[in-house]
Amino acid sequence: MEQQRLGCKNIMLSVLMVLGIAYSGFLYYQPTLTGRHDLDGIIGVMLGLYTSSHPAAHLVDMFFSRRAMPYQFSSKRSFVLWLFLNVLVLFISGIVIFAGTTRLIGRGD
Repeated sequence: MEQQRLGCKNIMLSVLMVLGIAYSGFLYYQPTLTGRHDLDGIIGVMLGLYTSSHPAAHLVDMFFSRRAMPYQFSSKRSFVLWLFLNVLVLFISGIVIFAGTTRLIGRGD
């Protein structure tokens, strides 16, 4: 049962990672997403904060949980991959927050 919940969490992290990459990539190639820089910035900051909340919650559970580990991992390798996925999603969400913030305060067009 724990492996099944962990698999769902990995899928959710992957979807959030793809959304963050798509948002950042689209803003890299297009001048605006909605036609207004402030609205693009608000969307980016909100998406980045939501994206970072999931891996941050997993890492807080891992470090401060009373139980040794909230999930059952089949091997040390699966634990390292899960940890890497969480850190990667946190990094991507930081990029999304940065892109959103620069859109929000960058230009007054």
